[in-house]
Amino acid sequence: MSRVARDPIQLPSGVEVNLNGSDVTVKGTKGTLAVSLSEGIHFTQDDGVITFAYDNPKLGAMAGTTRALVNNMVKGVSEGWEKKLVLNGVGYRAKVNGDVVNLTVGLSHPVNYQLPSGVSAQSPTPTEVILQGIDKHAVGQAAAELRSFRPPEPYKGKGIRYADEFVRRKEAKKK
Repeated sequence: MSRVARDPIQLPSGVEVNLNGSDVTVKGTKGTLAVSLSEGIHFTQDDGVITFAYDNPKLGAMAGTTRALVNNMVKGVSEGWEKKLVLNGVGYRAKVNGDVVNLTVGLSHPVNYQLPSGVSAQSPTPTEVILQGIDKHAVGQAAAELRSFRPPEPYKGKGIRYADEFVRRKEAKKK
């Protein structure tokens, strides 16, 4: 059996998981998320613990993926997901107006990024942007799209990077 699928999911208090056919719905204090199970993958729920099983040994990897998706949904509706971006560079700054992030990152024009639904942003300082939401995929995709406007470069370290990302610096060309 898949090592990931073998690990049970502990449900925190206030989180409900319902199975309707092949659709799994996770409901918590922060919202509701849903995913569809692949054919041949089953899950059982006993006393706040979810375990996964599958029919065919070839479905082991898919069972592990499904377990990870359900676990991410459980964490999202109970705690939420967060990504922090840091802007490095002279004059680089960010401002959040509702669901639009305004970036000044050394381009000839300011960048206005419309956040997807379910993702919120805040900017505690002009060089930080914190994205939050219940869907891990949506938060990560929004962070990746913001970072793509000016990825960090290795010579001066300028650009938009994740807070936990290490940018390896290169030495400049010598004469």
